[in-house]
Amino acid sequence: MTEYSSDKILKQLNELPFISKASFIAEEMGVELFVVGGYIRDILLDRKRSEIDFLIVGDGTEFAQKFAKTLGVENISVFKNFGTAHFRYWEPSRLESGENFDLEFVGARKESYSRTSRKPDVIAGTFKDDISRRDFTINTLAVSLNKNNFGELIDLFNGIKDIEDKLIRTPLNPEITFDDDPLRMMRAFRFASQLQFEVAPEIIETSKKLKERLKIISQERITDEFLKILESPRPSIGLRLLYDSELMEVIFPEISDMAGVDQRKDYHHKDVFRHTLMVVDNISEVADNVWLRFTALVHDIAKPATKKFIEGTGWTFHGHEEMGARMMKGIFRRMKLPMNKLEYVSKLVRLHLRPMALAGEEVTDSAIRRLIVDAGEDLEDLITLCRADITSKDPNKVSEYLGNYERVMKKVWEVEEKDKLRAFQSPVGGDEIMKVCNLKPSKKVGEIKKAIEEAILEGKIGNNYDEAYKYLLKIKDEYL
Repeated sequence: MTEYSSDKILKQLNELPFISKASFIAEEMGVELFVVGGYIRDILLDRKRSEIDFLIVGDGTEFAQKFAKTLGVENISVFKNFGTAHFRYWEPSRLESGENFDLEFVGARKESYSRTSRKPDVIAGTFKDDISRRDFTINTLAVSLNKNNFGELIDLFNGIKDIEDKLIRTPLNPEITFDDDPLRMMRAFRFASQLQFEVAPEIIETSKKLKERLKIISQERITDEFLKILESPRPSIGLRLLYDSELMEVIFPEISDMAGVDQRKDYHHKDVFRHTLMVVDNISEVADNVWLRFTALVHDIAKPATKKFIEGTGWTFHGHEEMGARMMKGIFRRMKLPMNKLEYVSKLVRLHLRPMALAGEEVTDSAIRRLIVDAGEDLEDLITLCRADITSKDPNKVSEYLGNYERVMKKVWEVEEKDKLRAFQSPVGGDEIMKVCNLKPSKKVGEIKKAIEEAILEGKIGNNYDEAYKYLLKIKDEYL
């Protein structure tokens, strides 16, 4: 594969006019230059990528500044202490497509870490020093841009074989690699999830041993890796690895606690954690929205706390949807998740049983109206979550449940079209209620407004101003 790989990489690099300019500057400065890491890996995996990492055996920041000047780039970020630089470049020949490149530059270096920080002490090093410090063998591939061996593929740690074998492995002993930078444990599982690769057994065992080291990493970076796992094609791969490695106990213990919690077999998978992984994968097949995927992950999060055995029924989890919704605020704060997504996630967790409850009974317009109003603009996402929540291995049961949802949704769209209930509130506002009833702002105004809204939801009056106003005149004396 190596000869074929070299040709494939060289062909793609030669399509980028700025590569030859970089090579010329390296020759002029008398430094060695290589493209390394993810860009090379992703060429071989046929994955599109716009980030390119350059390794310079010499002064990386000086090279980056000269290169930027040659390309006419003025905005460049330079980090002298680490010998790194970065800038974004729009290739003129590709302006119409809007394609741009993130170019990263690093001088070859050695790194050493203290026990309490993931920020390294950096000194200049050789090409091998730099390649050895990288996280995984699939990211150690390098291609020379030097005049004497332009296009040569250098593979010191059998990264190409690991790509062929779909294996995540560290170039050095994983204890060294992970102890230096504990976030790499999560990155291993993120890559496995994104690329659908296996991880070497020693990575799992070392992660168990070093899991407490994750506590030196900022929560923001841990959460970023976690969300990247959720954004991957099959998040269950990374989530299962986080659990097997015991990292989940450190970063999201509520998810770990779901493992081993039994539930009824007729509707769900027996184990709550395994059921949850299936729900997340189901929803990932139809939705890219990471917050909908996150909701799928946490929709049953309160089942361990609400588990109760009832003779003749089995395990029950009454109220787990409400408790789960209330748990979200603390989880969002602890994990430093964006608080503007809290209401969305909490709402869907709280409502995730409602459509199935409607599917199992004679559906009234009133019940449908309340579902529409409570779900609001997120009704479609709620139904997507509910469909994904069907994980029975019995195809007849799956078909039955999906059929129930289709009947409910047909009714939903009929009622929605008729009653226009999105962003619902009383057509008669508080100011008008106060004027008609000669009231000042008070609790009573809210009670009257609520009574009008209830009448609409019960189908006593239509969702329009005229009927709501007449109803106000009819009931106002009851409240005065």
